[in-house]
Amino acid sequence: MSNVLVITGSPSPTSKTERVGEYVARRISSSGWSTDQLRLRTLPAAALLSADTGHPQIADAVAQVAEARGIVLATPTYKAAYSGLLKTFLDLLPQYAFAGKAVLPLATGGTTAHVLALDYGLRPVVHSLGARHVVQSFFLLDKHLSIEDGNVVIDPASASPLDDVLEQFHKALHGVPHDTVLGRSA
Repeated sequence: MSNVLVITGSPSPTSKTERVGEYVARRISSSGWSTDQLRLRTLPAAALLSADTGHPQIADAVAQVAEARGIVLATPTYKAAYSGLLKTFLDLLPQYAFAGKAVLPLATGGTTAHVLALDYGLRPVVHSLGARHVVQSFFLLDKHLSIEDGNVVIDPASASPLDDVLEQFHKALHGVPHDTVLGRSA
């Protein structure tokens, strides 16, 4: 059983978004939380698209969500929206699948023109799933991400605010209100 489940919604195995999910999972683990990753691209497509929650892999994925105390959603941005793969998965979850959980929405994309995809697209869905606390979402520009030896390297322009968001998530997992928002006093 994981305490924090990192769900990545990229269809590509070489995705920077998936590497960001791995990075975030390592950071959360270093704070003492157990983490697991759910790579949606590894789920059987036919079962996922037909919302076959009786399929063993889909049932296991839904159970992972139910058992987690915190959820990180990492998605690439396509046409100013979060990935269809993530949308398909969220649609098959029970109505209050995120009840009592802290949730951290993250997205990657090529331009800041897509930043609002998180707040106008993903955040309402997360709220409708009953999240206890939705942490300030964070958007990482592709140009701030590079891959070295299979790991993501994050430019300081994004790394520092991401650290703040991860601190907010850590506090949300513990139920502690945060006193800063992206490095500024609240």
